[in-house]
Amino acid sequence: MIIKNLRQILFLTAMLFMGAGTIARQKTPTNENGYKLWLRYAPVAGKKIQEHEETLSNIFISSHVSTAGVIAEELKKGLSGMLGITPAIHQSKKDRSYLRIVKQPGSEHLKNLGKEGYTIKTIQQKNNKIIFIKSAGDAGLVYGTFHLLRLIQTQQPLHNIHITEKPQIIFRMLNHWDNLDGSVERGYSGASIFTWNDLTKDNLQRIKDYARANASIGINAVVLNNVNADPRILRNDYLQKIARVADVLRPYNIRIFLSANYASPLPPSSTPDVIKKQGGIGNLATADPLNEQVQQWWKQKVDEIYRLIPDFGGFLVKANSEGMPGPQDYGRSHVEGANMLARILQPHNGILIWRAFVYAHNNKEPDRVKQSYAEFQPLDGQFDQNVILQVKNGPLDFQPLEPPHPLFGALEKTNLFAELQITQEYLGHSTYLVYLAPMWKDFLNFENHQQKIAHIISKKKTVRITGIAGVANIGDDENWTGHHFAQANWYAYGRIAWNPDLLIDSITNDWLKMTFSLDPSGNKKLLNIMNSSWMHFADLQTPIGLPVTTDPGMHYYPALKQRTNMYWKINAKGIGYDRTASGSGYASQYDAVNERLFNNIQTCPEKYLLFFHFVDWNYRLQNGKTLLENLLQGFQQSINSIDRLKFTWHSLKDQVDEQRYKEVQQKIDLQKKDALEFKYYFVGFLHTFLQ
Repeated sequence: MIIKNLRQILFLTAMLFMGAGTIARQKTPTNENGYKLWLRYAPVAGKKIQEHEETLSNIFISSHVSTAGVIAEELKKGLSGMLGITPAIHQSKKDRSYLRIVKQPGSEHLKNLGKEGYTIKTIQQKNNKIIFIKSAGDAGLVYGTFHLLRLIQTQQPLHNIHITEKPQIIFRMLNHWDNLDGSVERGYSGASIFTWNDLTKDNLQRIKDYARANASIGINAVVLNNVNADPRILRNDYLQKIARVADVLRPYNIRIFLSANYASPLPPSSTPDVIKKQGGIGNLATADPLNEQVQQWWKQKVDEIYRLIPDFGGFLVKANSEGMPGPQDYGRSHVEGANMLARILQPHNGILIWRAFVYAHNNKEPDRVKQSYAEFQPLDGQFDQNVILQVKNGPLDFQPLEPPHPLFGALEKTNLFAELQITQEYLGHSTYLVYLAPMWKDFLNFENHQQKIAHIISKKKTVRITGIAGVANIGDDENWTGHHFAQANWYAYGRIAWNPDLLIDSITNDWLKMTFSLDPSGNKKLLNIMNSSWMHFADLQTPIGLPVTTDPGMHYYPALKQRTNMYWKINAKGIGYDRTASGSGYASQYDAVNERLFNNIQTCPEKYLLFFHFVDWNYRLQNGKTLLENLLQGFQQSINSIDRLKFTWHSLKDQVDEQRYKEVQQKIDLQKKDALEFKYYFVGFLHTFLQ
């Protein structure tokens, strides 16, 4: 290998002092604050450096690639950090250009992959091996570039690559619950990164880094504001600022969506604290979707948005839920309300996303979990083609453990997005280490009406639009997510959204290798801890399927007394909620197979047992122990899992930089303290019924 510059000499000299190992580590790792996420591009050690250096020093990018700038910038950043080289970027083919990034819109094979799909292949030409990244579209070349960098980060060989990728889901979206004042509803990682009152160069740089992170995992759409929408987001002064953000996101193939308040055509509220529920930004006396003046108001507003943001995606609407305004305020249906907006968006190729999280405490149906299905299933086939119903993963409210929503599979003629929650509203906020990929995979693998949910939200036969939405866990904390390990949930969500069939271990291994510089043993230890963390958390806070055990406000502290009778029952005989045919009948909302499964206490999956059944304390589960014994055992196992986490993390102290080590250690200590308090409260509460 020819050493070309002083930078490489210094890089290689440093590598010698780092010693052997799969991933290079200094004896005292340099402190990191987590800002770089999984795009650290830490130095890679080993003989493979020579192969990489020779292959990647000269790069050709097709001149007609609109994303050439961000591709070149990312390659320089990544290759400089990992390999110590600064590649030369060419827009004309050169013999020594061994990485070639080529757009071929006319290729039949590439057209079948779509504009986001790509191939990465190593091809022998004469005496040289050349890596080609090819796509029919600019976006695919961005995704292919990040994939190649991931291969280097995770120490994969480059000499014989043969990769073909295309996303399985069209819209892979983040929903931000960010407010205009900078606060974030259910956010645990600082304030909003969208600083509407101060869009400085530094703030836009952070948004660019946010875009890079999203593009690296395939996310292609973001809703910038809270579903409990402040109508002022649609004012022109805000739209001008949003257009600046759109300009930053666009090169990374990310389209902007906005949450719209259904009452926006109304005059502004005179009471600022209720503006979301009682006011708008217009001057009309009504927001009735069948009123022609209302329709014209929305048309003018949509036209204004598209003049500023030509690739605007559309609206997300929370209507007639938890006090938010909607068409039912005027005696109109969800269909009438959604279709009105969808028809105004349609000429611009925009879509209308309508949340199915609808319930009311004054509803005649006392079992809240039945309300959403009852409201929307009869409307199947009545929504326009560019309307999507966005359905939470479960029927209740992002519980640590609840059965999948029965609407998945029950709506054959309606576009569906699955709504997951990346932020840990009911899962320990940013205090607990809870890795959510296993929960999401469990949900996606569930079958209803003879279809896996993963296939329902990705199929393209009977519906035109497919999608998945994740409520973001991102804020302006240095490490973006409040807890360093919460970054893994953002990462895993994107990878699963791209391909729901990916194996969890593959996703987790990649994240660990990219985020830390551990030896293989350390990676394996953390992988096992992460993969089991969700069920151990559920053992404590949703034990055997008992939902909603936390306080009504923060959804963090134990509040069992406040939650009884509404979500579950308890007495001296037993605990749970009868949702079988002899109870509320909720089980009948599933297909016949699942209905039979859930109705029978003997066949009901034990993780959902208390969700579907009121169970005697002395009822014996499959392990031969009573319900009470299993509850108490689960509490203790949850605590023991935190002890194992603490021990494992301590064993990796020499492999992790001091700053991140201490910050994670502090989180673990607080997790242990709060989990013990939760356990003691729960045990004490149960004993009051068993004396």
